[in-house]
Amino acid sequence: MLVHVVKSKIHRVKVTGADLNYIGSITIDEDLMDAANIVQGEKIQIVNNNNGERLETYAIPGPRNSGEITLNGAAARKVAPGDVLILISYAMMDIEEAKQFSPSLVFPNEATNLLT
Repeated sequence: MLVHVVKSKIHRVKVTGADLNYIGSITIDEDLMDAANIVQGEKIQIVNNNNGERLETYAIPGPRNSGEITLNGAAARKVAPGDVLILISYAMMDIEEAKQFSPSLVFPNEATNLLT
C-alpha cells in the first residue's frame, strides 16, 4: 500500500506578487526551493492563511535570495500581496518507508521570506 505524506513544507511566507497574465504556476525564491527539497515543476499545494483558499499548481524557481513568492495565472486571483501562505508538497511511499521518512521543513524570516 502507498500513502501520501508531506515531503516538503515552506511555512509562512508572504506573497510578493500576483501576475494574472503569466501562464501559470508559483514562482518561489530558488534558495527556498533548495532548502525545502522542491524541484522545478513539482506540484505544490498552497494554503492561504488570510482567506482560507487552498489550491494546487507547480513550482518554478525565482531569483535567489530575493524572497520572491509570486502566484501566476489564474492562481493570482486567489491571493493578494502580503497574504501569508504555507507551501506543501507530498510524496507517495510505502507505509514502512513513510514511518522512517522526515520531511524538509523550512521556516523563513516572516518579514523578508529569506532564510535566516
